[in-house]
Amino acid sequence: MQFDDDARLDSSEVEDRRGGGRIPGGKATVGGGIVGLIALVIGLLFGVGPEQLGLSTGEQEPAPVSSSFNQVQQACTSGRDANTREDCRLLAVTRSTQAFWKQEFARRGGQYTPATTVFFENRVNTACGTASSAVGPFYCPADRKVYLDLGFFEDLRTKFGATGGPFAQAYVVAHEYGHHIQNLTGTLQRAQDGRQGPNSNAVKVELQADCYAGVWARNATNVADASTGRPLIKTLTDADIRDGLDAAAAVGDDRIQEKFQGRVSPESWTHGSAEQRQQWFYQGYRTGDMAQCNTFR
Repeated sequence: MQFDDDARLDSSEVEDRRGGGRIPGGKATVGGGIVGLIALVIGLLFGVGPEQLGLSTGEQEPAPVSSSFNQVQQACTSGRDANTREDCRLLAVTRSTQAFWKQEFARRGGQYTPATTVFFENRVNTACGTASSAVGPFYCPADRKVYLDLGFFEDLRTKFGATGGPFAQAYVVAHEYGHHIQNLTGTLQRAQDGRQGPNSNAVKVELQADCYAGVWARNATNVADASTGRPLIKTLTDADIRDGLDAAAAVGDDRIQEKFQGRVSPESWTHGSAEQRQQWFYQGYRTGDMAQCNTFR
């Protein structure tokens, strides 16, 4: 994945809270060990805020981080920065993703409402409750923000066995923005009925977000950036897409359960199998059409 070196990055779509949300003594909202692991397995890419996961603690988060901690604003000004720094790359992916969905909504006669990506460390306070890093990336529909602890991407590779790479990270961001699209179109609430299993709405919502991530990937190199009139993302290779498919498989319910429980329990699935997640990401990538992402049929 290669960005246009000359593109200007606008950091207004990212809120950088890193460095300001540290927990005294290193205490996390959700404890380490098995408790933290269970929270991660349940919450990984769940698409809803921590309150629905039972992770709110009632503790107050420190005041918003001062601008001295806003690393992306200071360091991420161009596509060249996105090609060399992880946080700048994620900022650029956010910009590309939202530019695509703004264009797509307009093409369909609608209006896209932007979201914000929040970078944090250790824990974060949201309109959905307080969450620790153990939850993994998530989208909070109450404040329409995507929350990312960048340390998760190392976990994706080392704990979950994904090959990693820049596009694996981009897939995660695009998946969470898929939940934002669902929130805007009214389908996200279908996951809130409390049911689990291969045919549950929770799984269908997650698979649709995977499909939307694929739709963005198909169109990413054709979306003109406002700063240059050229696409912000110059190239996506077959190897990039393979990294995305690999990441989708790594967070399949069956893979996670087998790895951390030693057995697969389909009745408790909330995200879908590795095969399903790959299938729906590729469906979006193959067609490039959000209308082909109806997982509820």
